[in-house]
Amino acid sequence: MSIQFGRLNFDGRPVKLEDFERVGLAIVAYGPDGERFHHRENLGILFRAFFTTSEARYEAQPYVSTSGAIVTWDGRLDNREELINYVGHEVSATATDLAIVAAAYDRCQTKLFAKLIGDWALSIWNPADQSLLLAKDPLGARPLYYSVTRGEQQITWSSVLDPLVLFAGHSFPLDEEYVAGWLSSFPAAHLTPYIGIRSVPPSCFVRFTRRGQTFTKYWDFDPHQRIRHRTDADYEEHFRVVFSESVRRRLRADGPVLAELSGGMDSSSIICVADQLISQGRQEARRLDTVSYYDSGEPNWNELPYLAEVERARGQAGCHIPVNSLGALNVAPEEGRPILTPNSFSNEPQRRFLEHLRSSGYRVVLSGIGGDEVAGGVPTAIPELSDLLVSGRVCELARQLQYWALDRRRPCLHLLAEALRSFVPRGLLRPPLNRRPPVWLQRRFSERNKFALSGYDVRLRLFGPLPSFQENLKTLQILRGQLAAWIPSSNPVYEERYPYLDRTLLEFLFAVPRAQLLRPGARKSLLRRALRNVVPALILDRKRKAFVARGPTVALASFASNSNRLGSAGESLGIIDSRRLSEVLQLARRGIEIPVVTIVRTLLLDSWIRHGLDCGFLDPAQVDGTRQPIADIVAARVLKVLKLS
Repeated sequence: MSIQFGRLNFDGRPVKLEDFERVGLAIVAYGPDGERFHHRENLGILFRAFFTTSEARYEAQPYVSTSGAIVTWDGRLDNREELINYVGHEVSATATDLAIVAAAYDRCQTKLFAKLIGDWALSIWNPADQSLLLAKDPLGARPLYYSVTRGEQQITWSSVLDPLVLFAGHSFPLDEEYVAGWLSSFPAAHLTPYIGIRSVPPSCFVRFTRRGQTFTKYWDFDPHQRIRHRTDADYEEHFRVVFSESVRRRLRADGPVLAELSGGMDSSSIICVADQLISQGRQEARRLDTVSYYDSGEPNWNELPYLAEVERARGQAGCHIPVNSLGALNVAPEEGRPILTPNSFSNEPQRRFLEHLRSSGYRVVLSGIGGDEVAGGVPTAIPELSDLLVSGRVCELARQLQYWALDRRRPCLHLLAEALRSFVPRGLLRPPLNRRPPVWLQRRFSERNKFALSGYDVRLRLFGPLPSFQENLKTLQILRGQLAAWIPSSNPVYEERYPYLDRTLLEFLFAVPRAQLLRPGARKSLLRRALRNVVPALILDRKRKAFVARGPTVALASFASNSNRLGSAGESLGIIDSRRLSEVLQLARRGIEIPVVTIVRTLLLDSWIRHGLDCGFLDPAQVDGTRQPIADIVAARVLKVLKLS
């Protein structure tokens, strides 16, 4: 991904060139392919290029369109041909993605955003009406942050958080909602760890003028779209077409591509379909290699036979990186980086992975994130049963209850009660154990952030879209938060791509009957059936992918006996109760089961807070999370209206 950084002073003050010189030095590692700078008195835009496609090498950014709009684009445009036909003779078939986007913007202004398919983030300064637009794709695969200061007259935006924090000239209060989201699942996609800095929401654009800022949701999935075929074979063929197209779009690269191979169905399907496309000459990438992680000391994580089966089928071994799950807590925040995300902590497997990228020159990495969530990998019948409930299809409901009761080995009435429970307002039911705030958090913090600590759990509505579609949108919000929590690496730089989160593929999966995706005893039913002759049978016929359970628990027990600073940094900001945290960790020493993931995230959070306080990123005076600028309050209210919070 390329890096864009800009500053606009609506009050007419000239931007300081020395500020851009400092930022340029700070972000040079993210954009190794050259720098360009646009400057006009109160506006400055800095662009550092990172090329992953052949067309991108001919881009010159910031780009001035025919109408005079200044466009800065970080992205991959997947529907080039469609947009070229739309703008007509203004661009050629060999035009860059940037030139196509700029020409289309001149023609239809902000209506363009709904037409763009791909991973992208862009900024547009329109001198005609003195407005700044910041926009992101519907999934939010590319980051774009902004801050508003000087009485809402100065706007600063960036593809990475670093310059917004490092050169702000002050420390920031920690955003409690972000922390609560981090501890439950993932923070909401529009949040950052800092009050005063926000991320452009996915599927939205933010317009800044002298009068203030407005948020607009430019596109969303259609709850009324239905795809109905006569036979299973027709659904399978349709899936093969859209999934192959999604993988092909992400093989658009002018260098070798690396794919993560975990041994599960999601990553194996991507790689096997990619191999098929490469053999047919239907892609741009010259080569596809794989990287895998394994832990020979973990009895519940023996993925090597499955990795070997995929490698045997493609006739090529990949890079294998050993993971010692007993050392799960042997991590530290990257020195000087003001980020709290899952990949902002350095450990030995991550260092080996980055060294492999450097040594082999990979710039694009394919990830299987989202496969379980959108392709029917979570074996629950509740959305389907809820659909039948609200549709009044009593006979089919009774039949499906019997099928699922046998599969799940639970009484029909229990499944029916669970389906009914999904409609009951949150305040009338006690939340399940996995949705309750951790006991080692301070009570006031937990009370202030109940919604985020519940994973933003919203109950289903009886009226409106089908419950299964509502569940899809809830899942999508979590995935958007997961993408927003990923930060780009700078040593080396690489671009992560997600075939399962392709907009066209998601539209298909959200529109087909749920019974095609998930059936009693057959999770990911459509994927298994459609790729039966593409992916090895050993992969498709496995029950569930293994998971690590023993190593982190043992590591926590060891950590509890060797540390005397547990939770002290988080306690200083009114978040963690260090005494209760130590008590819970002592349970691990006695072999009692504890919530490992949440505990690990708490310890990482505490380490990061200590790092932020030591480096001066975080404001040590914050104790209750109540310090919130007016701009953030307005933004939060608008996002609630857009149903993004």
